[in-house]
Amino acid sequence: MWSPRWRKGADESAADGKSFNSLFGEILDWMLAPLLFLWPISIIVTHNVANSIANQPYDQALAVNVRAIARLVKLENGQARVNFPAPARLILRADEDDTVYYQVLGFKNELLAGDKDIPAIKAPDNVVPDLVMFRDETIAGEEVRVAYQFLQPIDSIPSRLVLLQVAETRNKRSTLASRVVTGVLLPQFAIIPIAVILVWLGLSRGIAPLNQLQRLIRRRRPSDLSPISVTGVPEEVRPLIIAFNEMMARLEENLQAQQRFIADAAHQMRTPLTGLRMQTDLALMETDPVQVHRSLEHISQSAERASHLINQLLSLARAEASYEKIYAVERVDLEALLRAMLSDFVPRARQKDIDFGLETTGSPLVIDGNPVLLGELLKNLIDNAIKYTPEGGCVTVRTIATERAIIEVEDTGIGVPDTDRERVFERFYRVLGSSESGSGLGLPIVREIAELHRAKVSLIPNPCGKGTIAQVVFPRSRGALDDATPLDTQVPRPIAEQFPPG
Repeated sequence: MWSPRWRKGADESAADGKSFNSLFGEILDWMLAPLLFLWPISIIVTHNVANSIANQPYDQALAVNVRAIARLVKLENGQARVNFPAPARLILRADEDDTVYYQVLGFKNELLAGDKDIPAIKAPDNVVPDLVMFRDETIAGEEVRVAYQFLQPIDSIPSRLVLLQVAETRNKRSTLASRVVTGVLLPQFAIIPIAVILVWLGLSRGIAPLNQLQRLIRRRRPSDLSPISVTGVPEEVRPLIIAFNEMMARLEENLQAQQRFIADAAHQMRTPLTGLRMQTDLALMETDPVQVHRSLEHISQSAERASHLINQLLSLARAEASYEKIYAVERVDLEALLRAMLSDFVPRARQKDIDFGLETTGSPLVIDGNPVLLGELLKNLIDNAIKYTPEGGCVTVRTIATERAIIEVEDTGIGVPDTDRERVFERFYRVLGSSESGSGLGLPIVREIAELHRAKVSLIPNPCGKGTIAQVVFPRSRGALDDATPLDTQVPRPIAEQFPPG
């Protein structure tokens, strides 16, 4: 992934979007939302259970009536008959809340007794005689509960069955079910608010350590970056505190590095400014035009060194900035970038009679990066190579294309000892014995920009025996690899193989 220093949009501050999330509210929502969702489901389940409970006693009463009618069915001369006395009919009809229907159908579904309003039902193939069964029906637009039984009179043909049915409206059942539902749900109206209050109190107690941590952090002095103690901190919050302490440690390191940088920069700036002032004072005291001209040359050189140092400091500060939103990331062709800037170094190379050349792959060498910072990186590498190469030397800028993009700046200069190859990337460090003036910031700027681009930079001894090769290995742009750009057949130097893909 690209450095977050240049990402836009996704990680804007909450204040910009006016978006604030409450952990307390989030947990409360996730606890109460399921409760409110399950409540109507519990009402439906309770209603179904209440209907089942209400059906049981009244179904048993209907079954008793069906069996009573079955005892009145007789078989005479191959015909089924029912002797249903008037008192029995009155008992069936004697219900103040519900309407009761009864029916007896003969072998050919002829009505032997009772009401014709109850729908008949066909006997199943594996009917069990004398078993009372139940079903729901509608009579005259009103829902009823039906108990029915298939009866096989003695000495009759097995396939000839008598159907007995007793139906009853559901008023008493609905009343009992409503009483059960009311008895169960009414306490819930009191339990749910109590549960909400208890959840609120529990959450308030649970996030108390976070509030305490907030107060502890707010009481700290701005300069206090010491770690926060994890003693007594809940297990869930401990990783957050540890990560926060690690961030504070990194912040303290950065602040210390900044302070060291400011101190070093002030020290480095003092030298050219002091020399500039001394040369100015000498020039003012001189009357000889030749000496005045010589003093002015020294002043010009001191001013040039001060200007170069200031530019280097600004470049380093710009590369280190963590809020580089002004630098857009785009696909950059390194070869085109090199060709555009090499002409600026030709006069200096000619002045020192240096053989200055460029070796390219002949194809676009595309990476994802910022052209301004990449130009600063290349400028510092080439500037160092020309500066530390003696007259009559050779400086070659080379590009290599594999699954990575490689840039090499080869010189035949004074070289860098093995013990100093890492130290030269430190700020203001300069190799002893060098007669060239410099700020000691060029290579630190190169490394900083390279790290921003997920690249690796290193110094390699020149195989020719004299000088150094500065090598930067970049990850190729994914889009460029997908375009199947022909790769150069050059084999990169072994040191490149040490760097894994970005």
